[in-house]
Amino acid sequence: QVQLVESGGGLVQPGGSLRLSCAASGSIFDINAMDWHRQAPGNQRELVAAITSGGTTTYSDSVKGRFTISRDNAKKTVYLQMNSLKPQDTAVYYCHGDGTTAFGIPFNAWGQGTLVTVSS
Repeated sequence: QVQLVESGGGLVQPGGSLRLSCAASGSIFDINAMDWHRQAPGNQRELVAAITSGGTTTYSDSVKGRFTISRDNAKKTVYLQMNSLKPQDTAVYYCHGDGTTAFGIPFNAWGQGTLVTVSS
């Protein structure tokens, strides 16, 4: 079974920074894309940033230029560096990844979420 565990959320003032981490564990052969999504109260979950196994990145317009996604394939970990945070960035941030287990079975996994609150 593949698990994704996020960390790094918390309370930060507007204009501040946070770095989220998401570590994958389990019998993993490879991981394709890894991405971060977020869901604010009353809103649908939205894609924030994604990164392929080769390092190609994409961002939503709302975070472009402020957030940076990166990954360490050896550690099976994806990061989200969030700078110039705004109150509207407040949400639960979820990590997602898909790939293949060591048994040759495709997986599609979500983390449990980590809360980011931007407030003075």
